[in-house]
Amino acid sequence: MALFAVLVAPLPSSQVLPEFRRMLPDGFEYHRKLIDEGVIQHSWIRVGTQGGLNIYDVESHEQLLKALYSNPISHHLKFEIIPLASPDSFDPSTWSE
Repeated sequence: MALFAVLVAPLPSSQVLPEFRRMLPDGFEYHRKLIDEGVIQHSWIRVGTQGGLNIYDVESHEQLLKALYSNPISHHLKFEIIPLASPDSFDPSTWSE
């Protein structure tokens, strides 16, 4: 499995569009489905700004992109994707000085 932190926020222009506001409940329902399926391991709301931080646990980059862009409101969102690795996955003996 691969872990990714994804910062998500609405595009500034989307916030005033009636279409975005109308589709928002569908976007939240899709998000809840990914949590229930275990694709999203953690979901946090970012304080002081719009959007959130989600930790995705997926098999591949392709699965991550499919999960992100299958959201009904994805074309109204911007994503910052950060690959994650656990500290124990690094071997310090291979580090050069």
